[in-house]
Amino acid sequence: MRVAVIHDWLTGMRGGEKVLLSILELFPGADIFTIICDRASMDERITRHKITTSFLQGIPGIFSSYRNFLPLFPAAVESFNLKGYDLVISSSHCAAKGIKPPSPGVHACYCHTPMRYAYGQFNNYFSVERNGALKYAVISAVMPSLRRWDTAASKRVGFFMANSSAVKGRIMECYGRQSSVVHPPVDTDYYTPGGVKEDFYLMVSAMTEYKKVDWAVEIFNSMADKKLVIIGAGPLLDKIRGMAGPNISVLGRRSDSEIRDHYRKAKAFIFPGEEDFGITMAESLACATPVLAFNRGGALDIVTEGETGSFFDGSREGFIKALEKTGNNRYDDKKMRENAEKFSLAAFRENFTRFLGENSLIPYGAKLG
Repeated sequence: MRVAVIHDWLTGMRGGEKVLLSILELFPGADIFTIICDRASMDERITRHKITTSFLQGIPGIFSSYRNFLPLFPAAVESFNLKGYDLVISSSHCAAKGIKPPSPGVHACYCHTPMRYAYGQFNNYFSVERNGALKYAVISAVMPSLRRWDTAASKRVGFFMANSSAVKGRIMECYGRQSSVVHPPVDTDYYTPGGVKEDFYLMVSAMTEYKKVDWAVEIFNSMADKKLVIIGAGPLLDKIRGMAGPNISVLGRRSDSEIRDHYRKAKAFIFPGEEDFGITMAESLACATPVLAFNRGGALDIVTEGETGSFFDGSREGFIKALEKTGNNRYDDKKMRENAEKFSLAAFRENFTRFLGENSLIPYGAKLG
């Protein structure tokens, strides 16, 4: 089979790129199509594939400013020539699903979420405060047409996979389409328990608005007796560092081994934002560290109240109360590991392959990878 895998953009190794890696392991001969690709920031297991980028690739400074070109993303993905491919898989949280496949019947979309900029997350990315009045006005003016394109482009998808129950609901709400939940892969062989617990809470997150890292920092600033360690990079990193009090350590980008070490030692893992799935929560559980999460989105598929962590209602008061509960409770390491194993690499491969087989996209029961 000739297989094409379409990914929105390749500018760093985050949760979506971990899913992409697992898809490519199933189809080692696949070609990649993406709007832009910063090879220096990507895993070699991705860059060894043939990668076709769009006309946006050549724009100076594109890797740091690509969101400014959001209105051009539809044209960028529609420019890809996919004739001759037997199977097209899009890994999409933005525009990738809008490619023009040889026919809808050969196109399966692994949907991380419907285009988050066009729906519930618009103000988190394009607020007046961050972008200024002029840019905000321009983007607000083009967003309705982008939303219409996104809805129309969803009809080019033959079959939808959703990465969580919450995303399954969004796909129905935004596109009127059924989907099957196939949770993202978590490397539970790598993320394992070990070491001695220490007296700090942990966040591992991209530094963007909707992750609510700054919100958590403000709360911990008011609780000098509680320590918070934050790992991650992104456009808000300097702001977060400037906000953080003496009880908060902002470490920036760190290696996988350092992240695993912090998962193992943390008292609890903090996840204050609403996420499509939230791979870091499952990685934390795999390391036998409980999770305190906002009771929305993908967290509802991952965390079990009282067994593997706690939820809070989104309020400051609710967060503080749940933090005390999570920090003082004793959780069963075995239950946390068992919960994480539901999202293992092996489970992803099995569920993803089964979905393709049941929809006649590959020979049923075919051995891949």
